[in-house]
Amino acid sequence: MKRALLITVRFHDGRYHGEPEWPPAPGRLFQALLAGAANTGEPSSAAREALIWLEGLAPAAVAVPAARPGRRLTNFVPNNDLDSVGGEQNRVGEIRVAKAVKPWFFDPRLGFHYVWPFDDSRHSNSQAHEICSIAESLYQFGRGVDMAWACGEILEAPEMQARLAAYPGVVYRPSASGTGEALACPQPGSLESLLVRHAAQRRRFTAGARAGQQVFAQPPKPRFRQVAYNSPDTHLVYTLTGANWPLAASAALVELARDLAARLLSEKLPEQRGQIERVLIGRGAGDADKSARVQLLPLPSIGHAHADHQIRRLAVRVPPSCPVARNSIAWVFSGLPLRVDAETGEILLRLVPADDDGMLKHYDASKTGAARCWRTVTPVALPWNAGARRTGMEHVAVLQALRHAGLPDGAEVKRVQREPFDAHGKMAEDFAHGARFPGLRLWHAEVEFRVPVAGPIAIGDGRYLGLGLMRPLTVTETGSGVYCLQIQSGLEDAATVAECTRALRRATMSRVQEVIGKNMPLPTFFTGHQADGKPSNDAAHGHLTFAMDAARSRLLILAPQRLSGGLSQGFARAETATLEKALLGLRELRAGASGCLQLQADWLDSGTDPLFRLAQVWESATDYTPTRHAKRTTIDEALVADVRLEIVRAGRPVPQRIEVLDKRMGPRGGVSARLRLHFQVGIPGPLLLGRTRHMGGGLFAAVQ
Repeated sequence: MKRALLITVRFHDGRYHGEPEWPPAPGRLFQALLAGAANTGEPSSAAREALIWLEGLAPAAVAVPAARPGRRLTNFVPNNDLDSVGGEQNRVGEIRVAKAVKPWFFDPRLGFHYVWPFDDSRHSNSQAHEICSIAESLYQFGRGVDMAWACGEILEAPEMQARLAAYPGVVYRPSASGTGEALACPQPGSLESLLVRHAAQRRRFTAGARAGQQVFAQPPKPRFRQVAYNSPDTHLVYTLTGANWPLAASAALVELARDLAARLLSEKLPEQRGQIERVLIGRGAGDADKSARVQLLPLPSIGHAHADHQIRRLAVRVPPSCPVARNSIAWVFSGLPLRVDAETGEILLRLVPADDDGMLKHYDASKTGAARCWRTVTPVALPWNAGARRTGMEHVAVLQALRHAGLPDGAEVKRVQREPFDAHGKMAEDFAHGARFPGLRLWHAEVEFRVPVAGPIAIGDGRYLGLGLMRPLTVTETGSGVYCLQIQSGLEDAATVAECTRALRRATMSRVQEVIGKNMPLPTFFTGHQADGKPSNDAAHGHLTFAMDAARSRLLILAPQRLSGGLSQGFARAETATLEKALLGLRELRAGASGCLQLQADWLDSGTDPLFRLAQVWESATDYTPTRHAKRTTIDEALVADVRLEIVRAGRPVPQRIEVLDKRMGPRGGVSARLRLHFQVGIPGPLLLGRTRHMGGGLFAAVQ
């Protein structure tokens, strides 16, 4: 049976100065417990044994009050290196260094909870009781100015879960996905490393070779493991009953629901009126309140070609740092009457909790793996003065809007336009919202991030009014699983496809090896070979393909799902993520006699690109090499039969007609050919066939 050790830390003041992490890491508490146990000298043997037991437990859950970051204050203090100025006290100003202090502010009435689960046994219970006794000696937590005290409890697992569920602050748990804030946690050996560091700190200065010389030695760092902690936003989804809401009036819906909810919540919680106005309406909110603000997101109906984009659902995003309890926010929006008949009192439009979050999944890529390409459904209110607009400012303003929303740097703005991207969308100017957001500030945008982003995403100055809402592009819309490298320069006239693709394969495997570790074996996904070195005999061809599009001076890396008839977005997701990391920063490729290629990562539009768009007629861009030799038949007949079999294996429809445009015999009787394929219906690319398909052979391009 499981039990839990709960250590509760309370501060004298509602401030915490420990940097750089928030919340305070379990490793900090471990250090504070050791300091308390050794406040009269060395820790006792019982304390050592208990701390060794604690460092062997799984990472703790952390519950802290909602906090606001304060302003950073920079002090200039001496750096304890008076010898560098000849020991002259009056020159101490020359060796001052900057020391930044940035506090976190919180409600001191709430304690900081650290919860370690452990198995119920006599030994574990005795060690847990000893840790509770050590906690009574804790006197500070963070920096020297953060005076605190602590107490410990041992609880049954169900009672501990109930305590965490009822905690009015933010609960952080170790992230199973490995994403989130990295916090230092004790591990076996942490206690010993801290004791060694303390002993080394006392003898940092030793006598040097010359008389009067002192030598400084840096004490060794303590040993802690970094564990990702995650406290995701809460998304509450509500359905509009009574009528649908028009897409272009999304901002009006947010204002109506927001103001009514703020008024009702202020009446229910008058002591929190100021906080409610800051986090719900934004009245009086500053930069420090952005991470705590509640965001209302009208969800237009999308996900199908015939979806009408009317608003039938409203999502309420509650960040973990919100000072208003999530239960209170859920209560006020449940059953919220948005429109009431003044004469009869009949509720014409109401919010009710949704039965499922199916529509939210179309805006939240975390359910299927994060996405890199995103498009607006409602236009972005760009952060500029419309009267001072200059040509080309739109792309810069979109990047600024992404930065304001706290999204990763390095995004590329693909398109900025007035027209919607979807057939049932609305023009940007249709969303004009009075004088605050005139039509000239509203634009639809498409962006591609360097790293995948989960969502939901809303950007721009109107992101708290339902504007700037984006959706992730699907596999077929983005060409997911395709990595395009434009050749900027360095390609020799005598360059060959085989030499360039071999060099690209070697470079890719080398960079992947750096990502996964030098001693880790490369998976078949990257090499195309089994662990024993033999070529992979996987009928599904579950490994990378490397191709060269000489006509457009680019190299391509294609994931296996892009060459099969069914595009599985979840195929080899971990390997795909590793590949994306490995390809970041690939700028140069040495391809022997083919040249030293200067590369630039590029984006392709699968709807118009000749290698990826829908087409009925496809023609060879590189030579096709058959998979088997012709026997008792003509070469043309053998080529046609081989191509037809390869197309069936790839899960594509059989062509109506296959033309052999050209063929060449090799020195050993091998055959290569150029072909033209005629299909009854349009099929999407890419199309790579034949024995050399994984090294760029048998590449076809669409013919107009």
